[in-house]
Amino acid sequence: MLNNVSSDLIRGSIDSIILRVLYEKDSYGYEIIKTIREDSKGSYELKEPTLYSSLKRLEAQGMIESYWGSETQGGRRKYYRIKEEGISHYKSSYQAWQAARDLIDILIEEKK
Repeated sequence: MLNNVSSDLIRGSIDSIILRVLYEKDSYGYEIIKTIREDSKGSYELKEPTLYSSLKRLEAQGMIESYWGSETQGGRRKYYRIKEEGISHYKSSYQAWQAARDLIDILIEEKK
């Protein structure tokens, strides 16, 4: 169950999780948080300060870019889109995560 997962384990993957959300479609801050909460079936909620520091870091690294939406109702939203560098980083970090998960399974699984 996801409720047993340490937030420290997730913290190291926040950038990759956000890149995965943006790989699917351009999004704004609250929508990214909502998508992550829904995808985890409510077991994990990304906090706003964590989200925005990650978005700022990813943008500074050239992995994402931001732009202002053209909402006709309500305030304008800042959207984020993944760039080619971000797609490459997401795919390689996902492969690295799969390899690490497989290795950890081997190393911690009971051998009785």
